Amino acid sequence: MLKQRIITAAWLAPLVLAGLFGLKGNAYALFTAAIVLLATWEWSNLAGITQPLQRTAYLLSMAALMLLLWVMGGEEAGWLLWVGALGWVINLYWVTHYPDNTRHWQASSRRLAMGLWVLLPCWVGFNVLQAAGSVWLLFVLLLVWSADIGAYFAGRTWGRRKLAPSVSPGKSWEGVMGGMLATVLLALIFGTWQQLGAVGSSVLVLVTLVVTLASVLGDLLESMLKRHRQIKDSSQLLPGHGGVLDRVDSLTAAVPLFALLYPLVSVS
Repeated sequence: MLKQRIITAAWLAPLVLAGLFGLKGNAYALFTAAIVLLATWEWSNLAGITQPLQRTAYLLSMAALMLLLWVMGGEEAGWLLWVGALGWVINLYWVTHYPDNTRHWQASSRRLAMGLWVLLPCWVGFNVLQAAGSVWLLFVLLLVWSADIGAYFAGRTWGRRKLAPSVSPGKSWEGVMGGMLATVLLALIFGTWQQLGAVGSSVLVLVTLVVTLASVLGDLLESMLKRHRQIKDSSQLLPGHGGVLDRVDSLTAAVPLFALLYPLVSVS
């Protein structure tokens, strides 16, 4: 398993980084759309849809919405970031009340609708950040990776209090704190690098803390849906790593929220 994970990461990481930082304009939008559409195919399974024809219909519907948003233009599609933020508030309620509130979202139609406010704003967020400058896209990616690494080591060392035992028994509040500490350090480094000053760096730290917590929620939401479906991975598309959603679950929350909040840093 470890060998397969290393092999997959060896070709996947350079491909993704080249696409995110080497492509521009339509090519970049198409590349990120392809990632989100792969996640859409997996989401239909999380929603309980198993018939290929129905899953394909959901995939094509998502693609059509993306095309419409792209034709409208990125500026016109920015409102979806607000929709996504509201959607994640709803997701937070569902995750923190699992399994008591399962009846609210267990219908496949509702889980499919959930996918719209999770995945579409994520795609819009990727494009907003790319237009704002690759430095902010790089920052949000490093934020999610730093949060994961910080949470892993802090959780293994000091983890005692369970974060959401009914959703993801392995996560702890100590792990969350470790992830937040790691991302705050990242924000301070970026604030110095970008010469944001004391006020700008402070705002970046506050935004970073909010987005870090959102990234944890993104992970927990997918864990909740997989637990409900009684599956370990969203798919087997990436040998040794599960599916695309298993790799971008935190980003689905972090990217649109950071795209919504990062202008506060430049204004300060």
